[in-house]
Amino acid sequence: MIYIVRHGQTEKNKARLLQGRTNAPLNDAGRKQAEETAARLREAGIRFDKVYSSPLIRAVTTAGILAPEVPLFIDERLIEIDYGPYDGTDLINPVPEILYFFKDFVNHPAPEGVEPLQKIVARLGDFLEEIRPEAEEKNILISTHAIAMKGALEYLTPESRGGYWNKFIGNCAVYTAEVLPDGKWAAKALYETYGLP
Repeated sequence: MIYIVRHGQTEKNKARLLQGRTNAPLNDAGRKQAEETAARLREAGIRFDKVYSSPLIRAVTTAGILAPEVPLFIDERLIEIDYGPYDGTDLINPVPEILYFFKDFVNHPAPEGVEPLQKIVARLGDFLEEIRPEAEEKNILISTHAIAMKGALEYLTPESRGGYWNKFIGNCAVYTAEVLPDGKWAAKALYETYGLP
């Protein structure tokens, strides 16, 4: 079984800024979110055999809080979308091209300089297929980011046809994925957003 978690809150999340590849650390609220999510997982009897994380510190720290004694492996494919020149821009009053993109991820292409969504799905799919044998035998934690997580969920559930791109995934949301007997993946929300079942 795979458990995919979005990192805890950062100051850039709190300020409603695009952070993409910016290496922002967790703030105090983000650490608390991760600690409480770790407690919920422990109470549910969920233990991890292996952990993979994006190289960005907010994901690495979240992984360390959720599974402090489990071997952690960094994988570049789990990194957040590259927003290019738009990294750090305001989400409350976004520039027109970002607003256009965010209004309909499926039909509006990424602005120039922003990593295309198809590329995110491809890199996350490549990673998931690589760890498929482990996922069939062990509990694997993946610590990543909102858009990267959506890319993974799009790969795992192609029948969603882009439905995850417009779905809100909060800090420390957790989704699971398992390989079914027919070889297909099945994904579902465990905790859709922090503090909610």
